[in-house]
Amino acid sequence: MLETLGIHFPSLAIYLVNFLLVLILLYLFAYKPILRLMDQRADRIRESLEAAEKAREDAASSQDAIQEQITEARREGQRIMDQTREAAERYRTEEMDKARQEAEAFVERAKADIQRERDTALEEVRASFGDLAITAAERVIRTSLDRSAHESLIAQVLEEGESLRRG
Repeated sequence: MLETLGIHFPSLAIYLVNFLLVLILLYLFAYKPILRLMDQRADRIRESLEAAEKAREDAASSQDAIQEQITEARREGQRIMDQTREAAERYRTEEMDKARQEAEAFVERAKADIQRERDTALEEVRASFGDLAITAAERVIRTSLDRSAHESLIAQVLEEGESLRRG
């Protein structure tokens, strides 16, 4: 039946053996190197993709590290600003207290000086009026006076007292 179709079994077997030999030779000399090249190319592509993924992960972790450093720097800057503000406030408070104490001490010294001057002036006035009273009494005793002479003597003593107080 195959022979009626024009197919000869011995020729078919030879064709089949030739085809198998060509396939084996192609596999050994063409397909194997082509497959090896394709595998190498696939390996290089896979390595490139892995390297790209690693680079992306490194970039992301670097970005996170940089962001963390920026955040830490901001926190540190804020902490330094807060410390500086607190130090300035303490310094201002200390200086205000010091100035207040100096002003109070100055006022107290001024009050003490004024009181001392006042006491000295009162002592001088008392001494002067004491001397004036003694002088007036001496004059009254030395001379017996009538009422008008007595009043003029008192006015004269008071004028002398006023001039001593002014001078």
